[in-house]
Amino acid sequence: MLNSTQVSYFTLAAYFDTGVFKYLYFMIVMSLYMLIICANVLLIVVICMNRSLHEPMYLFLCSLFVNELYGSTGLFPFLLVQILSDIHTVSAPLCFLQIFCLYSYASVEFFNLAIMSYDRYLAICCPLHYNTRMTSHKITLLIAVTWLYAYVICFVPITLSVPLQLCSNIINKVYCDNYSIVKLACYNTTVINIYGLTATALIVSCPVTLIFYTYIKILQVCFSGSKQTRQKAVSTCTPHLASLLNFTVGAGFELVQHRFDMSRVPNMLRIFLSLYWLTCQPLFNSVMYGLKMSNIRIICKNMFFA
Repeated sequence: MLNSTQVSYFTLAAYFDTGVFKYLYFMIVMSLYMLIICANVLLIVVICMNRSLHEPMYLFLCSLFVNELYGSTGLFPFLLVQILSDIHTVSAPLCFLQIFCLYSYASVEFFNLAIMSYDRYLAICCPLHYNTRMTSHKITLLIAVTWLYAYVICFVPITLSVPLQLCSNIINKVYCDNYSIVKLACYNTTVINIYGLTATALIVSCPVTLIFYTYIKILQVCFSGSKQTRQKAVSTCTPHLASLLNFTVGAGFELVQHRFDMSRVPNMLRIFLSLYWLTCQPLFNSVMYGLKMSNIRIICKNMFFA
């Protein structure tokens, strides 16, 4: 039996021998990572360097793009090393650091999408009071609370998991996951499970409540407003809804793998489903907002083709 003092590393059992194809997978993942870095950095620079984009919507987008870089950096370098490695192990401190990065990334992503829905609600439903309600102080406070709240709520379950006595050190995934580690514990983990469920409920319920409320109000305005109002609502809310749907579907894939037996699913498909929300969301957001937002699109075109 292993205990917490003996577990100095974890083995990631979801990897399989790909032979010479590992170099192909490495190049594919490296290309995806570089594309994510370039796209998000470009959009952050465009927003920061152009005063015309220093508006609430674009500042929230900037926070979203920074989070995409943060989450991608928590996954991709680790993934690239593991693809080339013959022994898929990771030290316990690095494993818990990755867990914190990925969990806080997901929390910030969801909270950020929630405050973006609130911003769209004010712009569409209260246009005359928008500038007085969405002040620079309020924007700073919303972004700061989003990041700090996500860090705090994700830090506690990890500190509860670190001292656990484990009966195994094998994680059946391609990256570190706190839920998978808790399942390896040699004794009852009711306290950690209760906190995990509570934290998940807080992470999900608050943003979901805000998103549902704001979109119900937006729909009411659309149905009772003019054609111009409906067009404005559609053009500004479509990228946000697409991003929210993409993230929710990806997170849903991950939750399904936690709760149900996926042993009959092909290994390659399981890996893809578990990585979808961490790899596709950062690229999806940058492409979606870069192409959909006319102001960003025009400035980028002027930068490269002027």
